[in-house]
Amino acid sequence: MDKLLRNKKTIIVFVAPAFLLFTLVLFIPICQSVYYSFCDYKGLTPPVFSGLKNYKSLLGDKTMRYALKNSLFFLIFSCVSQLIMGLFLAALLTNIKTGRNLFKNIIYLPCVLSSTALGLLWMFIFSPKLGINQLLAQWGIKGPMWLSDTKGFIILPMWIIAFVALWQYVGQSMMLYMAQISGISKSIYEASYIDGCTKVKSFFHITLPLIKPMVGTAVSLNAIGSLKFFDLIFNMTEGGPNHRTEVLATHLYLQGFKHNKYGYASAIGVVLLVICLLTTFIINKLFKTENYEM
Repeated sequence: MDKLLRNKKTIIVFVAPAFLLFTLVLFIPICQSVYYSFCDYKGLTPPVFSGLKNYKSLLGDKTMRYALKNSLFFLIFSCVSQLIMGLFLAALLTNIKTGRNLFKNIIYLPCVLSSTALGLLWMFIFSPKLGINQLLAQWGIKGPMWLSDTKGFIILPMWIIAFVALWQYVGQSMMLYMAQISGISKSIYEASYIDGCTKVKSFFHITLPLIKPMVGTAVSLNAIGSLKFFDLIFNMTEGGPNHRTEVLATHLYLQGFKHNKYGYASAIGVVLLVICLLTTFIINKLFKTENYEM
């Protein structure tokens, strides 16, 4: 009995710091944001309860509609593109011997670089008078307005930012898939090759089923990261022109820190939180699987 009590005390001692940090940094701020979302709060004066006023304002906010649509676009694009490219790169690098570490480091390098710095770099690359357009001008070609052309159904800046985000973060998905693939026993592949299975078939019938739990984890990380996407957009377009490249995170930031509408910004934050929770729940259901022995 004494040993059991000592073990419980030891568990509490080790768990308490993480639990305290979680409560102070995450749980309490979330509760405060939920409360402020029901208040008229400017930051300098005490919050005044206003019921569903902020949420009703969201329904009629045109910029909010742009932000929600763009966030969902990034969610779908990031999950699909990083799943396909991450798996392709992981399978490719796993099957090569020469230069594997070099290529792996090159692909992963953008993940550890500052998104702010990369946003400024790509902003100059797609500037109307610099970068790509300056190169095209040498050949007598007039380049498009890469980050300000919002005419038509396809909003060019959104696709450019989406591909820049794919370039920056695909290395993260690749590393997760490679780690899981490397844990699969080689004897399974050898047995399949003896039975006449090709490498392509072994990928779809052996590799994919065995790394399905990691695929679910990677897609969840990509989904949450795309929904709270901020740095690249803010540095490349600042949500413009005319709010056509706004996402939920940039709209929240501008409403809270530029217009001092902290109650309204909190309502946007609550909507973003709900979307993140629903997305994670759906992804976990889609990729729910039994554990495989590897």
